Amino acid sequence: MKIGFVSLGCPKNLVDSEVMIGLVQQAGHDVTADAADADVLVVNTCAFIDSAKQESVDTILELAELKKSGRCQKLVVTGCLAERYRGELQQQIGEIDAVLGTGQVPDIVRAVAAPKATPPGAGVPMRLFRTPPPAAADAAPLPEYLYDADTPRTLVTPKHYAYLKVAEGCDYTCAFCIIPTLRGHYRSRTPQSVVTEARHLADQGVRELLLISQDTTFFGVDRGERGALGRLLRDLNGVDGLEWIRLLYLYPTTITDDMLDAMAESDKVCKYIDLPLQHAAPGVLKRMKRPGTGTTYRRLLERIRTRVPGVALRTTLIVGFPGETAEEFETLRAFVQDVRFDHLGVFTYSHEEGTSAYALADDVPARVKRQRRTALMSAQKRLVQKAQRRRVGERVRVMVDGPSPEHGLVLRGRLASQAPDIDSCVYLTGADPEALVPGSFVDGAIVGSREYDLVVQPLPAADSE
Repeated sequence: MKIGFVSLGCPKNLVDSEVMIGLVQQAGHDVTADAADADVLVVNTCAFIDSAKQESVDTILELAELKKSGRCQKLVVTGCLAERYRGELQQQIGEIDAVLGTGQVPDIVRAVAAPKATPPGAGVPMRLFRTPPPAAADAAPLPEYLYDADTPRTLVTPKHYAYLKVAEGCDYTCAFCIIPTLRGHYRSRTPQSVVTEARHLADQGVRELLLISQDTTFFGVDRGERGALGRLLRDLNGVDGLEWIRLLYLYPTTITDDMLDAMAESDKVCKYIDLPLQHAAPGVLKRMKRPGTGTTYRRLLERIRTRVPGVALRTTLIVGFPGETAEEFETLRAFVQDVRFDHLGVFTYSHEEGTSAYALADDVPARVKRQRRTALMSAQKRLVQKAQRRRVGERVRVMVDGPSPEHGLVLRGRLASQAPDIDSCVYLTGADPEALVPGSFVDGAIVGSREYDLVVQPLPAADSE
């Protein structure tokens, strides 16, 4: 059969989709990028915040229409929304033939090949889920699924970079987050499994490896392996073919000096820290059930910058959390102004059922949430533009990602301080698109900027040596 996949949400979800694609291909099925040409459609859903749930529902309904008007004979829903609302999905969208939760990734082969179901509730209008169904008293715990280096996997990212999930689940109890409920407790892969997969990926042409999990710095701690991440970075640094190794999703209390030293010492490990801090006001952090204060975070960031000279810092913040006062927001704004992150993402708080914060009053008006987000992003934009002007003339090494979506004759790339999809990028001016394929590197000089992005002029070959 021809199987079509749609993957929504974060890179961690994307890896699950790549594994499912690998499994169905191993079983003899073909994968198509054309939904209208698929015998079976699979949508891997996200349910982290309200907008993600709505996107998942809208996508399911859009694909369900292809069962009426197209070739599609079966619709399979997987991932976080499926884990959270399994019963309601099957009851309210009659076109759904199978629902697989987050721990059922290997069951995708059975789901696409099983006889077509006769689903209940056909024709019932779909709504955005607001209240989760009650858990049965004898409900089974989440399956302890964790893929390894031998699991079939087909990359859907550009060939020169790939995500590698080093662990699954989460043991934290952040008030705003539903992930532990959907993904289970934290469980690390073995270092050997990670290194083996890294070698496989490098053999396929991957040049940049992005290590991901809910808390990448907790890697190995659940297995009693203190210092495991530092050792892993040093081992990965020796993998032939890899050029950049990047860490995403770090946690403030699990960043160790050993990990920072490994980052500073390893030439392939990008000097890049992705550290979602969420806020800086002590009262908000306490209500969020997050560790630390703005003061302790400042000390942490100073320690990082001292041990890893030239490090790029990225964080994400939440505005409008229940009870956030104007004074607490100003504390956050001052923090952003003082720390001067290289990259910043700001989210407005989403009041999610199933989280402990759902018991709090969602008392910051939506209009105020949006205003606070705009204020933070405006402050960040001014900081970044000043920093970029100071960088004009700096020599840099650029990884080429390929033609710009805006103009096919302009190449786009990134510095080691820029992660794909989430950060700003580099536009190469005066570069030959035919000479620089995706995944290649070019030395250049920064000549200007566009909003958050940099403009780089490639250096002549003699100057780049």
